[in-house]
Amino acid sequence: MKLRPPAIPLANVDPYFSLWSMTNELNASTVCHWTGSPNTLIGVVNVDGKEYCFMGDAKALGIPKIKQVAFDYDAMSTYYTFENEEIGLDITFTSPLPLDDLVLYSTPITYICVSYYSIDGEDHKVTVSISASEELCLDKAGQSPVVTEKVEIEGLTCMSIKNSVQKPLNRSGDDLRIDWGRFLLAAEGEHHADTYKLPATDKRPELTLIRVTASVDDENDALFMLAYDDGGASIMYFGEVLGSLWNAEGETIEQALVEAAKNYYDIYSDCVDFSDMLYEDALRAGGEDYAEMLSLAYRQACAAHKLVVDKNGELLYISKECFSNGCAATVDVSYPSTPMFLIYNPELVNAMMRPIFKYASSDVWPFDFAPHDAGQYPLLNGQVYSNGTDPRWQMPVEECGNMIIMTTAAAVASMDLTFAEKHMPMLSKWVEYLVKHGADPENQLCTDDFSGHMPHNVNLSAKAIMGIACYGLLSTLLGDEETGKKFAEIASEMAKSWVERAQNDDGSLRLGFDQPGTFSLKYNVIWDKLFGFGLFPKAVINSELYTYRKHENPYGVPLDNRATFTKSDWLVWTAALHDEREDFAAMIKPLWNMYHYTPSRVPMTDWYDTITSQVVGFRHRSVIGGLFIRLLDYLDILKI
Repeated sequence: MKLRPPAIPLANVDPYFSLWSMTNELNASTVCHWTGSPNTLIGVVNVDGKEYCFMGDAKALGIPKIKQVAFDYDAMSTYYTFENEEIGLDITFTSPLPLDDLVLYSTPITYICVSYYSIDGEDHKVTVSISASEELCLDKAGQSPVVTEKVEIEGLTCMSIKNSVQKPLNRSGDDLRIDWGRFLLAAEGEHHADTYKLPATDKRPELTLIRVTASVDDENDALFMLAYDDGGASIMYFGEVLGSLWNAEGETIEQALVEAAKNYYDIYSDCVDFSDMLYEDALRAGGEDYAEMLSLAYRQACAAHKLVVDKNGELLYISKECFSNGCAATVDVSYPSTPMFLIYNPELVNAMMRPIFKYASSDVWPFDFAPHDAGQYPLLNGQVYSNGTDPRWQMPVEECGNMIIMTTAAAVASMDLTFAEKHMPMLSKWVEYLVKHGADPENQLCTDDFSGHMPHNVNLSAKAIMGIACYGLLSTLLGDEETGKKFAEIASEMAKSWVERAQNDDGSLRLGFDQPGTFSLKYNVIWDKLFGFGLFPKAVINSELYTYRKHENPYGVPLDNRATFTKSDWLVWTAALHDEREDFAAMIKPLWNMYHYTPSRVPMTDWYDTITSQVVGFRHRSVIGGLFIRLLDYLDILKI
């Protein structure tokens, strides 16, 4: 890959277990949680009695570096190579996240495979140590004492570390890390394991670390595994504690580690095959820059979710609004993330929506429009945005449109109407809201709520039109052709009016119906192309796309005329309105440049400044799955 990631994924499982390197060199900085809080992992190679650091802040640790000479990544793995005059060391991090094997996908284990080769032609005695600090099982280092122990697992060497104060699901929020359950560090085979302490510095307290040290030679790799066991307390779901899918049948983390070690090479091979397929598909759909961005986005989009099972055995795929406000199962976060999941497993889109349908059906929700969220991660006990049911900060048109579009897209992509049919009564109520309020929305928030309330929002009206058209399609697919025709005609008439009222004199489309001379990215129109509705004239959309050129800054087209920031997901959705791959590639090139050059070393942001390339806000959000929308179109998944 040519793209220099702003942050490099290492171990990526869910919002609490997602580790990143924020520098080009793995041994130039401390490994961090996606929030930027230290989650210290240290890697040391011992060559004939001499120690060299390959992972962690070598300078702060006082251990000489071994030089990093190569780096690469794909959708599920990150690769490093280190060399000195004597040996070379290959390190491969793999988080198996196959969306067609959800048990494996949800198993909270990441591999670190280490291999060695001689450079000077001599035989060397080489051992590799991986250490993990208390920060991995606490919100912050020093929060409370930790307990370490050697875990007896046949065929493995394993250490665990946990908070001595176990209070599962004790709070919710955004810039927080898990402080219940236990972190495990394991290696295949019989090796040395111990516990030690790093002295306090002016930047951090004393740290307790667990360590496993394994031998490696030119014929045998050292296979390490990082795991997190939350003890079956993954999510609070309307008062009920839910566990993850991987252990729903009672499997222990010890059993999972044994299986993971036994199957590593087969699993890794499958991960490579998937990553290669993703890259090649994306290359054909959108070019090299696009393929590199999707390869980087995949693990992040996955790790911003937690896959759990409710008491009825149904899947719940819970997103976290990472560095936004920590909301869980947020509708307008699920909506932009769906392209990736519609491609690889549309059932997960249904699983995103189940908490919203459940909450909206309860006596607590008083409105005739869809909720914004179902709680704050990891506690899903009802909407927290807008103080729950305060009407002032709701997103009525936004969320109704989102829920209808997502339900329709998942039904078409999966060729299964069961989920949609079950929820048609609720969707019917929401589509009536769109018919009544969607043509010229009142002073409402849309998903871009950081820009504040706005009446007469042209792009929000497009969302309503798409929602109404999707409802019509669903009705037809379910055999109610009369209702389907009715709502198709309503959408068609609204679209004609929309075009007339949104036009500027230069052929562009306004930000607000009442604001001539303004502009905004019309990303919601993409569903017209994806479903093949044909509601918006191609000439109108092409004219709009042409006018974006005069607004483009070094790192992309701004979201609208009010500021220089943009959203990466919406930029790609808008670019995907282009029919030609070359035009799409040209519009997203500035986005690739932003990720490559930005000084903001954080997991992929979706909100940044188009002049400076710096992050404005948000990181590690699931919405980065929205970058897959061009691939979704290319694969014709939603065409009927």
